[in-house]
Amino acid sequence: MWNFPGRRGLRRVPHVNMELALIADGVPFEEVYDVLNTRDGVARAFAKLESIKHQIVWWQSGSQAPRMLADDEVVMTTGFNGRIFDAQVVENQPIAPLWDGQVVDVAPLAIVAGTPRLEEAKQYLAFATSAETQVRIGSRMAYSPARYSGRPLVTTHVETGAAMEPHQPVSASNSARTLRYDPDFWAENQDELVQQFFAWLAR
Repeated sequence: MWNFPGRRGLRRVPHVNMELALIADGVPFEEVYDVLNTRDGVARAFAKLESIKHQIVWWQSGSQAPRMLADDEVVMTTGFNGRIFDAQVVENQPIAPLWDGQVVDVAPLAIVAGTPRLEEAKQYLAFATSAETQVRIGSRMAYSPARYSGRPLVTTHVETGAAMEPHQPVSASNSARTLRYDPDFWAENQDELVQQFFAWLAR
């Protein structure tokens, strides 16, 4: 994203942008969060973002990123791969994802401590995390099943018949250079980095 000219979209939050900035600045994937966990690393990330700040178009909702591409408002953007899939495959927009350097996140499910409906909650978790349920989801939107057993069972898109493997973040062809998003890092550092990020935006 840093090596190409033109306006580019980024989500208006520090999450992922800080990581991508460090990767663009040469930090190895496995060292990103160690570096970002230092004052010098944070400064390094902001300096890299500063180098393209005048070219950034900020987006806030997931639907904005592919729309900005379709409207030629930007030449490239970060985005949620499910939204990109819908624009590319369902809406037939002339866009395509670049998987190299992607940041993969896993959505957690949890039971609130002390819930009076514990057994129902457990039943829901068992249902939601089953391979069969995740395959039904993965056949409708391009998010990979969290269960390894479900991944080979996702074949084609229910609506269009498109093969889903090329659009799955964790497929072998897409995941060679991937950063796993670290929720523990952001749980500990979010408040401070969000404050710094919006102060930087305002300058």
